[in-house]
Amino acid sequence: MQAAGRYKWILFGSLALLLASVFAAHAEPLPLPSVNIGVGTASKPGDVAVTIQIFLLLTVLSLAPGLLIMTTAFTRIVVVLSFLRTAMGTQQAPSNQIVLALAMFLTFFIMSPVWQQINREAYQPWKAQQISQEIALDRAVKPVRKFMLSQTREKDLALFVSLSKLPRPKNADDIPTVTIIPAFMISELRTAFQIGFLIYIPFIVVDMVVASVLMSMGMMMLPPVMISLPFKILLFVLVDGWGLVIESLVKSFG
Repeated sequence: MQAAGRYKWILFGSLALLLASVFAAHAEPLPLPSVNIGVGTASKPGDVAVTIQIFLLLTVLSLAPGLLIMTTAFTRIVVVLSFLRTAMGTQQAPSNQIVLALAMFLTFFIMSPVWQQINREAYQPWKAQQISQEIALDRAVKPVRKFMLSQTREKDLALFVSLSKLPRPKNADDIPTVTIIPAFMISELRTAFQIGFLIYIPFIVVDMVVASVLMSMGMMMLPPVMISLPFKILLFVLVDGWGLVIESLVKSFG
């Protein structure tokens, strides 16, 4: 029986090899794509312009995360959400990925009017070849500058104007964008810390009450944080904490 089974497998293998050789003989070779990257001589000026545009586009895409953080509402939102998680004492809940994703989509929601204006007044006319690239860039920067200036304190703006040693600007249009961006970030951090302080207060009250109760009961060896954490979570859920925090963040940019 074992010999019969061995012969059966040998016959099956021989038949499989025969079929494979037949199909290989009649099958056409599978074409594989190839990519060639090289430096050649441009035949017309338009080729050079397209190459420079692609290079600039790649440079802008590499700087996109920094631009998202520096010129939008992302900084304030992510700092406030980090303060909220620390005040609750939930360690890594919600996780960093969830905090960053929530901050990113809230940023998209808050900045959508600015980006729609850029699309309407700068990108679409440039795409339709109605305006030049320089005019499109100038129109695209104006809504972003207006948003940053509306959220920047005059004191922070005056600080960076004095540090840059520029002449006193007559109006906001005379202030360079590179001076507005750091002033905007400092103002955003200050506002985020103010909101974070207000978020901390109710949770600190809960911690103090729990610690006082434990001390009065003589349970000083029991960590108050372990007992106060469920009460802080319950308080946050009962008052609809996520809705209040998100609503306050969105309205703070009004």
